[in-house]
Amino acid sequence: MATGTLPASFPGLKSRDPGLGFAKSVDFVRVCDFRKFKSGRRRFTVIRNSSNSSSDIAELQPVSEGSPLLVPRQKYCESIHKTVRRKTRTVMVGNVAIGSEHPIRVQTMTTNDTKDVAGTVEEVMRIADQGADLVRITVQGKREADACFEIKNSLVQKNYNIPLVADIHFAPSVALRVAECFDKIRVNPGNFADRRAQFEQLEYTDDEYQKELQHIEEVFSPLVEKCKKYGRAVRIGTNHGSLSDRIMSYYGDSPRGMVESAFEFARICRKLDFHNFLFSMKASNPVVMVQAYRLLVAEMYVHGWDYPLHLGVTEAGEGEDGRMKSAIGIGTLLQDGLGDTIRVSLTEPPEKEIDPCRRLANLGMRAAELQKGVAPFEEKHRHYFDFQRRSGQLPIQKEGEEVDYRGALHRDGSVLMSVSLDQLKAPELLYKSLAAKLVVGMPFKDLATVDSILLRELPSVDDHDARLALKRLVDISMGVITPLSEQLTKPLPHAMVLVNLQELSTGAYKLLPEGTRLVVSLRGDESYKELEILKDIDATMILHDLPFNEDKIGRVQAARSQFPGANGPYIYVCCRLFEYLSENNLNFPVIHHIQFPNGIHRDDLVIGAGTNVGALLVDGLGDGLLLEAPGQDFDFLRDTSFNLLQGCRMRNTKTEYVSCPSCGRTLFDLQEISAEIREKTSHLPGVSIAIMGCIVNGPGEMADADFGYVGGAPGKIDLYVGKTVVKRGIAMEQATDALIQLIKDHGRWMDPPAEE
Repeated sequence: MATGTLPASFPGLKSRDPGLGFAKSVDFVRVCDFRKFKSGRRRFTVIRNSSNSSSDIAELQPVSEGSPLLVPRQKYCESIHKTVRRKTRTVMVGNVAIGSEHPIRVQTMTTNDTKDVAGTVEEVMRIADQGADLVRITVQGKREADACFEIKNSLVQKNYNIPLVADIHFAPSVALRVAECFDKIRVNPGNFADRRAQFEQLEYTDDEYQKELQHIEEVFSPLVEKCKKYGRAVRIGTNHGSLSDRIMSYYGDSPRGMVESAFEFARICRKLDFHNFLFSMKASNPVVMVQAYRLLVAEMYVHGWDYPLHLGVTEAGEGEDGRMKSAIGIGTLLQDGLGDTIRVSLTEPPEKEIDPCRRLANLGMRAAELQKGVAPFEEKHRHYFDFQRRSGQLPIQKEGEEVDYRGALHRDGSVLMSVSLDQLKAPELLYKSLAAKLVVGMPFKDLATVDSILLRELPSVDDHDARLALKRLVDISMGVITPLSEQLTKPLPHAMVLVNLQELSTGAYKLLPEGTRLVVSLRGDESYKELEILKDIDATMILHDLPFNEDKIGRVQAARSQFPGANGPYIYVCCRLFEYLSENNLNFPVIHHIQFPNGIHRDDLVIGAGTNVGALLVDGLGDGLLLEAPGQDFDFLRDTSFNLLQGCRMRNTKTEYVSCPSCGRTLFDLQEISAEIREKTSHLPGVSIAIMGCIVNGPGEMADADFGYVGGAPGKIDLYVGKTVVKRGIAMEQATDALIQLIKDHGRWMDPPAEE
């Protein structure tokens, strides 16, 4: 028996007592019966709350093995074995209802200067005509707030009733003004009442911390009361880049800090009996974004809260990069049944965001309608709130082997490609398509070279040119995978052989020469009995193979889940992969294999891959991917695969850009400058560059970036190294060259490769 104080919201606990953990918070409750239990291999703590709270028991467990950070053991979504949309209340934004009883709403943000009433009105109309449900407009000061009344009136006169959202930073008085005409107010808890972060470590006594919270309540309460009066909605929009020094001093620049920052404002809303609000937890890093939303929802379940969610990956960038990052972050949460309104933030005209946004929303709605998934199971090994990758055992060189198989997979994530016989007819073009370097016509592996290829049909034994091309790939340690039937009839020296469970169970694979490398293809829904054979074989890798158009089986859940047992009247057919492998100490690398239908739209392919594969990789489940799509360009599939790995913070093969989508605060033409910077720096793998139209989201948004190019004033650029500004007020004409020099000064520059 132990008693002590513990915060009701269970933020990241910092131990002051060996028996109890304490957090620096003021929302304390009295607890007793602090006991540790063991369930299977997991240890957790049950704390019984002696207050009259509705949630009288909360279970805490380490976020990972040996971690001092405890998190709620409660669920973070309605179901982990199928997509079930989380039940939320309805929040009204003008005439648009947001919540689980309604379609997933799509939105974007204007880029025009808000004071330009006519230009902003035209932009809103274009966005509405593309099918957006809401439009957000930045409102920096009094002049912009005054313009908002004209914008609203002009739109109504033109019969456009699309709800308008005011984006507020640093300006409580402006929020009060614009709440009289706009339908929703987005506030950023990191800067609405707190000062801009200086990244200082602050120390508070309990009384001092309480005064800070009282200050927030004094500043925020008038807006809440006004929104109640006018029937407005509020988005409590935490941003990873703009947490206050106060929050970061206690919780770090972390998902935990993001949640606590939002909860401070939510508690004020609830205290004033205002419930027409929703949350967002945006970050430019999809992995951080997913962790933050899951942690937020886990704590809402503890509290019994049911507020909707706005999903988005901020500063995602442009083109396929931006769509991929958004698909990874948003798509993962939609598969979890989370999300009620979404935005895909692209460095493109705002109306261009609507199509990929709608595709993601449709994907989420369809998954929830079909409730794609598997039989119920108990999950033991996946980490919901932090990134811990399950790394399969990479190929090792065996005694007597004549070729090096170690390059068939990559330690940071592997890319496999399907190759046809026709491609073998032009070996040099094939090598280039695989992103190999050529020296006198001979291929050599480079940073972003494909690791292995799947060849469904082998060339005939007398096709010496094709076989020589394959030999040269094998010689540079590229894996060549071919089906069992092909290898038995037209054997290719040193090929890895693709087998399924039936071929393993019949022993057909034993016709191969001893020591042949095996690649096993699985759907993930095989029975427990069928999977038992995996214990008796030595596989180089597993292909998790499920058709993209499968309506009954959820790829994400199939990969996550385990076989729950066969003691009942039925044997569950949905025997799943990663839990099974972990339970049986099978450390095979797993490659996610998606076969897209012929004619699939490029955006659907990017979003489908990001959602289905990305949702697994952000949980650390998987070692690479193989994408197939008849009729799609080979280079596009390869680039998409590498983009997906980089978006999941695995294999870094090109320059990473954190690029904001522009808004009325932007101080330069983001699309033009982004293109200019990309053209000159896209050859720097491992270097991350933030291109920000202004610093409103905070230099913390550049937490993942090595260098920052930020609008400081009209026509002037500030340059950052990490979160620190190192040069101010550079004329825009010289700013790109100054950025390149800064990269050189820090030893991160290399000259572009010479054209071959």
